[in-house]
Amino acid sequence: MTFPTLASDFYAFESQLAEHEQRELVRLRTFLETEVKPVVNDYWDRAEFPRQILPGLHAQQVFGNLWEETKAGDFSAVYSGWTALELARVDASVATYVGVQNGLAMGSIGVAGSPEQRAEWLPKLKTGEVIGAFGLTEPLSGSDSAQGLRTTATRDGDHWVLNGAKRWIGNATWSDITIIWAKSTEDGQVKGFIVPTSTPGYTATKIERKQALRIVQNADIVLEDVRVPESHRLQNANSFRDTAAVLRLTRAEVAWAAVGTAIGAYEAAVDYATRREQFGKPIASHQLVQDLLSRSLGNITASIALCTRVSQMLDQGVQRDEHASLAKAFATTAMRETVALCREALGGNGIVLDYDVARFHADAEALYSYEGTREMNSLIVGRAITGVGAFV
Repeated sequence: MTFPTLASDFYAFESQLAEHEQRELVRLRTFLETEVKPVVNDYWDRAEFPRQILPGLHAQQVFGNLWEETKAGDFSAVYSGWTALELARVDASVATYVGVQNGLAMGSIGVAGSPEQRAEWLPKLKTGEVIGAFGLTEPLSGSDSAQGLRTTATRDGDHWVLNGAKRWIGNATWSDITIIWAKSTEDGQVKGFIVPTSTPGYTATKIERKQALRIVQNADIVLEDVRVPESHRLQNANSFRDTAAVLRLTRAEVAWAAVGTAIGAYEAAVDYATRREQFGKPIASHQLVQDLLSRSLGNITASIALCTRVSQMLDQGVQRDEHASLAKAFATTAMRETVALCREALGGNGIVLDYDVARFHADAEALYSYEGTREMNSLIVGRAITGVGAFV
């Protein structure tokens, strides 16, 4: 069984992909619909990750396409965006796992690693032999990570000693390595380190009682005199500019995932509206319900257009921080409105997990905040508009 082009792609943007990209996208869609969608509500409810899906997930063409060491074909950044959309359309937590593994962990090594580090780690991360995490955010440092990192790295011969704490680190309860970003006590610059999670002094504790992205295994990390060799320092990560280069790659894909989250809620609402009857007929025939659905589709279509263009700019080598930031800020804001409209279309059933919309509605709040809040991304765009920074 295969699943056709999405009806929610109202302007047929998918048709602009190359033929081989369209084939791979349908293969991914089929895998997600048959292997992932049937189990995600149960795992979301239990706040556990369905690890049995990982072999099939890593067999899809969603990992490593940016890097020569792992590239399996000629795939565009627009295709990568569509894979994020497809993943989030079924479940935003699974999309987040891929974003952390493929974008943040592999991206850190791909952007800032030496040729030897790339050759050692990227193939293992692509296949899922090694699970990665990305440790930037801290208990007291989020939006101000450029200046506010408190985790330190101190040179000691041919090793570095890391001390500090990280928070909200996805995959970190079961990752094999975590990319830790820390401020050097020598020059005050932010540097990156590949830290095996078995290293003495490294502990990760699952964050409990989350009400969004419950499948994602977020952790609090404590680093107490964690020693890593110089060979595990990302050799081309010399300041926060290099960290920002990784985030630039992933921020636009979060925008794509936001579109997918909105589509997941929208498709569930359309399905519900055509089956649910009130006053002797399906609620899809009521004008106010049709208004909710058409407004949702408008948000989705505008967001796909914006995301398509920003990914084309990445392919062309002209995408800048403000381009990715505008896409992320707009798409997540539109997503937040859309999931609320779709929840409204379901009435009371909109808060019941069985109808899917409640999961998308809750998960949207996390996507709205991570990879830069709307406010921070708006300030990045505002600086580009005016030439004046207004961050503090």
